[in-house]
Amino acid sequence: MEKNEKFEKKIQKLEKIVDELENGEIDLDDSITKYYEAVKLVKECDDKLKNIEEKVVKMVDSNDKKTDFEIVD
Repeated sequence: MEKNEKFEKKIQKLEKIVDELENGEIDLDDSITKYYEAVKLVKECDDKLKNIEEKVVKMVDSNDKKTDFEIVD
């Protein structure tokens, strides 16, 4: 798995792995391998999101704006 792979591509791979695991048509060894790959992808995506959040907070702080974000549905 490429380190600088785009976030969206990692999410697509993660979705594919989840589909394969839910489908149940792969053997136990492959399931375990896929599970560990999925865990790694989740961590990489989470790290990327945290990094982006930090950048956004810094940008907002540098503009003397409120840093508390509300999630709007």
